[in-house]
Amino acid sequence: MEFKQLQSFVEVVRNLSFTKASQELYISQPTVSMHISQLESELGVRLIIRTTKSLEVTPVGRQLYEYAVNLLAMRDRMIANCSLQSRHILSLGASTIPSAYLLPKLLPEFAARNPDSYFVIHQSDSSGVMDGLLDGTYDLGIIGMQPQPGLLASEKLCTDRIVLIAPVNEHTLSLKESGPNAFNILRSEPVILREEGSGSGKKAEEILQRSGISEEQLQVVARANDQETIKNMVAGGLGVSMISKLAAQDYLESRRLICFEFPEEVSSRSLYLVWRSGYILQDDLQEFIRFLKSHMQS
Repeated sequence: MEFKQLQSFVEVVRNLSFTKASQELYISQPTVSMHISQLESELGVRLIIRTTKSLEVTPVGRQLYEYAVNLLAMRDRMIANCSLQSRHILSLGASTIPSAYLLPKLLPEFAARNPDSYFVIHQSDSSGVMDGLLDGTYDLGIIGMQPQPGLLASEKLCTDRIVLIAPVNEHTLSLKESGPNAFNILRSEPVILREEGSGSGKKAEEILQRSGISEEQLQVVARANDQETIKNMVAGGLGVSMISKLAAQDYLESRRLICFEFPEEVSSRSLYLVWRSGYILQDDLQEFIRFLKSHMQS
């Protein structure tokens, strides 16, 4: 049994026509007929009943069709995966902010410079990325916390900040001009909070704790677990919120939001490049790291 025989059989069943199958495969109709006959002889069963007016697939033929479709799909995946071996595959694990707001901006330029590079990117929280580095799933991680020295090595990539975002309207613009303390705005305006503790969410909680503000003192109007949802709700005028400045940057640049900054000593956090200690970084991975550092640290 050969793949070409299965391919002919699948196309005949899909099109219910030997003629159309031959056209799809760019082979002659007698060749398609020969492939079907060879399959029937090898299996010892009728797969297709053909008359001058109709074509019918037997129950065994329908069963073989399901197997053949899966086998051909598996063959195609195998060929695709093996063909990638000639390319430089970089497996990256990244937490939410790097994967959603840094890599999409940086990867197109790197790929244009390095057309043989192929990226496999997985988003997880910082702990999940570190676990993936340790078990060999990822070559490199970009996360919002520095691992303890030992099994993992790390290097600071860039700094992010938690900012207070607000809708663009007459009220908030007047607040911006008067230059009030961001904490005062937080206390006086409706607030949207994160629902789950991501790295940036935990940093926002830390800012509240260090400033002595409890949730009970806030006018919480909504909770959400996605920063894009929060940005849209704030832009729509529901309230203010605390999110990563990197995540808010596109809305700030397009003037859909304005931001108020907290003191740097309480709002700043670092993003780190992380890899396994003692792991020999391949040339293409070192080139990618140099590219990231040149763009994020300039």
